Amino acid sequence: MAFWSVREELSRVNRLRRSYYELLRDDLDQYMLDYALVSSYFRFSSQGTPYPFVEKRELKPRARIPGIEHEYQNTFLVLFVEDTIPSAYKKYIRFFDVNRTTKANLLHSRALPLPNSFDRNQKYIDSAQFYNFLKVLLPVDYALLVQRDPGSHLKNRYVLSHFHVRIDWPIAEAAENMAQNLRYVSKDLYEKGDQYAEIVQKKFFEYYGVPVMVGGRRTAAIVAAQYLKRIPCISTVYVGSAESRALIRISERGISKAILMPLSEEEMLSIAATHSMAVSTFRKNYVVARERGKGICIFQVTYAYTAHARPPEDGRLREINPDVNWLSVGQEHILPKPGTFRYPPLPIGLIYT
Repeated sequence: MAFWSVREELSRVNRLRRSYYELLRDDLDQYMLDYALVSSYFRFSSQGTPYPFVEKRELKPRARIPGIEHEYQNTFLVLFVEDTIPSAYKKYIRFFDVNRTTKANLLHSRALPLPNSFDRNQKYIDSAQFYNFLKVLLPVDYALLVQRDPGSHLKNRYVLSHFHVRIDWPIAEAAENMAQNLRYVSKDLYEKGDQYAEIVQKKFFEYYGVPVMVGGRRTAAIVAAQYLKRIPCISTVYVGSAESRALIRISERGISKAILMPLSEEEMLSIAATHSMAVSTFRKNYVVARERGKGICIFQVTYAYTAHARPPEDGRLREINPDVNWLSVGQEHILPKPGTFRYPPLPIGLIYT
């Protein structure tokens, strides 16, 4: 059962908010793809360092990823919430007056290179300067929170309200919450013993498509995604790490990963022909960079949940099986360059070829 309401269940005022949120999210998706992948690629280039492309095998469910930190990869964690997070949730998602995006707080945080002409309106997502402001804040530790502004006279105005947002919900509690929803435990994570609890916690990481031993940002992202299910609205978590070299996006639609992928001349010709497109049109709208006769494109995989990762139809309590997959590869696409309007994502099958 969904924790959020589909459009048909919303009042007209909330349908309008949902439409506006999704429109803003489309723009934010484009910016995050550019920041996470294209900007990272050119950071490596500017340092004369070859870009560490993600191998296709790393995108398979339950894949083991080489634990190497790549210093020029852009890292970030952004929470984008359709409504306003209630103040009662501050115990585990730490947003307070001290980390609001006020001029005084931002200047106090000396790590931020803010311009002297700071305009407080630039923290609103509908401001022309919003993405410049976001770019300054993205490298900060912890998370950025973008949510509906409850204080605005405009009903659906979204604001980057807080920076340095810590996610302090324990992993065990997040895993317990997931296991209750999926009917693997009735009340308590440890009700079937320590070994069972350990399996549940490993499966919690698999549920969100990340390896068990991942670093802080991705762990914070999946814990936040689980915690935000307590709010009856949709939310989107964007996370990028120096290890994954991917844009991981978690929303009501599930999990996706976008990476940079080099395609040979033959592969580009084949993809263009499959989609009845001139190869010059493909290069112009899908290739973000060129390298040694190859075109660098953005490849996105969207994962699907297997029956083991969905609540049982009969609602009965069940036993967990550590050996079965919880995710499968759902859809694979070559994405258009960020900012491209006329051309759609192109379906393709690459991971298992």
